[in-house]
Amino acid sequence: MEIEAIQRYCLTFPHTTENVQWGADLCFKVDGKLFVVTCLEPAPVRISFKASPESFVQLCERPGIHPAPYMARAQWVSLEQLSTLPDSELRDLIAESYRLVWERLPKKRRQHLQDGSSMTGAQGKKLVSRPTAKRTRAAGK
Repeated sequence: MEIEAIQRYCLTFPHTTENVQWGADLCFKVDGKLFVVTCLEPAPVRISFKASPESFVQLCERPGIHPAPYMARAQWVSLEQLSTLPDSELRDLIAESYRLVWERLPKKRRQHLQDGSSMTGAQGKKLVSRPTAKRTRAAGK
């Protein structure tokens, strides 16, 4: 699977954004949370994504797949080549990564995204204000 195909596929997921970070890493996010990172330049790691705990262990036993640098504790894996896995399997794993990240978003946040509400994430976007408890002072104090 080529980077352009990965890009087209990742952008099919609802509420996905892309941006280039850390020099030449193309990042795909849902509500500001990473679910896929792929390098646009030749590098030891070509693509990284989140995996379930079970998939993480199984994938890391395969040649060309390693725990992702800096992200292994969160069950991220890295592929040395985009061709390490068949395209269909890579698509399934990317979809799983998206699902895992989506499900970790707060339920209320997911609902607002699905409803198209004006509430947004921590990326400097508009948030719906929450009512605050009123403070009262006891009389005479």
